[in-house]
Amino acid sequence: MTVELSYCVVNTEQRQLLSYCLDAIARERATVDFETETLVLDNASLDGSAETARSHAVTTEVIALDRRRGRGENATELLRRARGRYCLLLNEDSELEPGATAALHAALAAFDGAAAAGATLVSPDGEEQPSAWRFPGAWSAVLSLVGLRRRFVVQSRGERVRTVDWAPAAALLVRREAAAEVDWLEGDEVAFCRRLRASGHRVLYVPEARAVAHDQMEGRPA
Repeated sequence: MTVELSYCVVNTEQRQLLSYCLDAIARERATVDFETETLVLDNASLDGSAETARSHAVTTEVIALDRRRGRGENATELLRRARGRYCLLLNEDSELEPGATAALHAALAAFDGAAAAGATLVSPDGEEQPSAWRFPGAWSAVLSLVGLRRRFVVQSRGERVRTVDWAPAAALLVRREAAAEVDWLEGDEVAFCRRLRASGHRVLYVPEARAVAHDQMEGRPA
């Protein structure tokens, strides 16, 4: 059967959080009506993470590195190996809340030209975190200095799906074909989303899709 969606998880020394992430994926897979797979890339962890991933029933494939690599390179390898038409990029500390997969998938299917869709990231106590931003520039640093960053730089607001500049790969659904067009996720999420936008694609923020970010999210703008 054709794989519609690939869950793509990058893990570095977070065996327990990885278990939570995979448990949530298992719950999500049971609720969708399309074929999925789960790929885990372990970034040379020494805490038994790769073994934990291999033993989990939801895991399709484990890529165990013997040396550490950067976020963009790891995400790119997962995207290249995935069989799904869509790839849901996740950090190991991202725990999908019920319905997140379906909401992200529906948004990409419904919006013409959409190539990526980011979820709302929440803290473990349920507080919503900034989850999408305008592209950084000199003006954004000035807005931060004068206390207007959240109003003019943060774009993850409102209750409807909206177009944004960029969203992090902590919980980001990507149309694989579009990612291939722009040289995958080389660099970081900002550069990736810039290339998508420059090639005519849209990046979405999907408030209905939620994921708990257990650790402070890397790559968040200052």
